[in-house]
Formats: sequence, structure tokens, C-alpha cells
Amino acid sequence: MPLVSPQSLIPRLPLLITGISGVAGYNALHYFRKRYPGQVIGTRPRQTWRFTAADVVALDAEDGAGLDDLFRTYRFRAVLNAVGNCALKSCELDPAMARILNVASAANVLANVRVYGARLVHLSSDLVFSGKGAGGHVETDPVDPVTVYGRTMVQAEELVSAADPSAALLRVSLPMGVSFNGHAGAIDWIQSRFRAGRPATLYFDEVRSCTYTDDLNRLFERFLAGDESGLYHAGGPRPITLYQIAQVVNRAGGYDPALLKGCPRHEAGPVPPRAGNVSMSSAKLIAALGHDPFREWPVGDDLWPADRHWHFDRPPGEDGSPRRIAERLYRYSGSS
Repeated sequence: MPLVSPQSLIPRLPLLITGISGVAGYNALHYFRKRYPGQVIGTRPRQTWRFTAADVVALDAEDGAGLDDLFRTYRFRAVLNAVGNCALKSCELDPAMARILNVASAANVLANVRVYGARLVHLSSDLVFSGKGAGGHVETDPVDPVTVYGRTMVQAEELVSAADPSAALLRVSLPMGVSFNGHAGAIDWIQSRFRAGRPATLYFDEVRSCTYTDDLNRLFERFLAGDESGLYHAGGPRPITLYQIAQVVNRAGGYDPALLKGCPRHEAGPVPPRAGNVSMSSAKLIAALGHDPFREWPVGDDLWPADRHWHFDRPPGEDGSPRRIAERLYRYSGSS
């Protein structure tokens, strides 16, 4: 049974979803187009030319005129703004590009939201924090990002808050779901390494608040239909390290356990700098909804790493396979 049941709360339509080449936007497009056929349009960068469909528009983040035309054509009543470049190294090496994709794009969306009176739900990131403390961040904690990506996400948050006080801002962590190209997002990138027999090195001390995209989609639907405003943390209830995530993918997929390497983040090198414990408390969100919209990732204690060597422990008859990843890590029983 869904943890968020918004059947009586229909989003304002038509709906625009930006940034559909990312994991959150990609999964949201599939969810909303199924629920509201013919009422949803998604935008993706022109360079993602393989992503074609009748409801997909090629539109670069900096193309303000193109976005203006799109709004004039469809007169969107709601926007889920999932645009953002979270490639940490690329952002460090090209801060101007990061600002265009993460800040200027938000400004373009805001300009049209104001003209058409559309409802805006804007996605931000847990990486607005450095993670130097014990985690469990709340919305009132001061931001102190260590990356260009994090700094531009803070700038976008400030821009949205100032220009549209009625907008809702959701800070998400790692959305766990399938990606468009098969190697974006945490699960697909890690699995692509193991599947090719290549090692993957992940960090013992970078802690995130993962969420299933199925749960995020229902939360987006609730916020697109509602009138909540301001900032909310939207992180899962069980903090998990990047190394533990890779352990889960390795064992669930039945891959060679020796391919997983681990290290503390200070050994990663200076570019990009790595955050520490950026886990978030979603208490404010839970209070607003009256329940927790998120299941733990991964669902099931049988897929929770007990120690750093847990992924080597393969009980007889355990079914490790890509199919198990699809059934347990992209989704969970009852999530559809």
C-alpha cells in the first residue's frame, strides 16, 4: 500500500518536468505520464539525443527563449524542477557551466512560473552541507557546501525562495531508481562497474539518506497538488554510506565481491572534494504529511551490511542477480 495516497489530490495540469535525464526526473516522467496521459511534458538536454518520445522536448537549461515558447504553447500550471548537474568533478572544473545548469536554469523557470501562476516544486540536494558533524541535518542548519555543485544548489535555493515564496523546495539525497542511460545514479554506476568486471572504490565515511524513486514520485505528486511552501528535507529514514550502498549492489547482483574497494574520503584526492555525513532528518516533512513517506533503502534486513566484509558472505542458494537488483533496489514489494 503506498505510503502517500494522493488520489484525492490531483496535481495542477498540465505539468512540466525539467531535467528528465537525471534519475529523479526520469522516474518522475514515467510515473506522471502513466497517471495523467497527455498532460505531462518533460525536458532534457539536446545532447541526450537518444531520449525521444512525443512528450519529451529537447531544451538546454540555458535556453530561456525556448522555455518561454514551451510555456506559451502548453501553459503549464505546475512545474517539477529537477534540472541540475550533479557531476561533482565536472562542476569543479567548470564552475560557469555549473552555475548555468543549476542556477540560471532555475531563474528561467521562475520567470515563467510568475507569468503563468504555476505551482513550483524545486528539487535541491543534501550536498548543500559539508557533513563535518554527526548528520541528521534539519532545515534550519546552516549550509556549508564543500563543492561547486553544492554552492550552486544553495544559490538556486536562495533564488527560488526569494522570487516565489509559495514554492516548495525539497532537498533530496540519492534517488534510488533506474537511470535513462544505464550508468547514471548510484545503483547503475556501481552496477556498470561490477558488470564489466571493473573495480569500484567507494567511501566509508560519506553518509547519505537514500530514497526509492517510487516513494519520491508519490511525494512529488502530493506537493504538486498541495500548497505547502518553503524548505523540506526529503531523505530516507536509514543513513547509509556510499561503501555500504556498493556492498548492497554487489551482493544483490551476485557480482565478484573482490571488485569492491573502500577508503576514507580524504584518500579520494582534492578534486572533487567529498562531503561527510550529510544525512538529513525529514521530521518536518513527516509532521506536514502526518506520516513518513519513505521506506528504508534497501527494504529488508537481509540486504543490510553487517560489516565491511558482509558482501563476501554468500549463503548457499542466495539468488544474486541483476533481476534481484531490479526487484529489491530499484523498487520494493508493494511500491507500484
